[in-house]
Amino acid sequence: MKEDYIIGSGNVFKDLDFENPEEELAKARLASIINDIIEERGLTQDQAGKILGVNQPKISALKNGRLKGFSMERLFSFLEKLDQHIEITVTDKSKVKAKRSIEVAYIH
Repeated sequence: MKEDYIIGSGNVFKDLDFENPEEELAKARLASIINDIIEERGLTQDQAGKILGVNQPKISALKNGRLKGFSMERLFSFLEKLDQHIEITVTDKSKVKAKRSIEVAYIH
């Protein structure tokens, strides 16, 4: 019997041939963290927008994964406005076992 599926790479953006799949995955993870914080704090989209300095439709886009208008820097600024510490570590690829070149971790 022939299998009718392909095993994914672990990065849906790579599997869908996005131009910068590692960056897209990192942005999706950052957006997920931002959304988790908004939800944990019980903020409405309007309240979150006021904190982040954007309107409610931008919060809705963020919540629904429509990230085209959001750069990594902008997502970092949102995290800072939500009182989060951001730490960036640069490591030689030969010294780590990670398969991805960009990793995002949320410690709370």
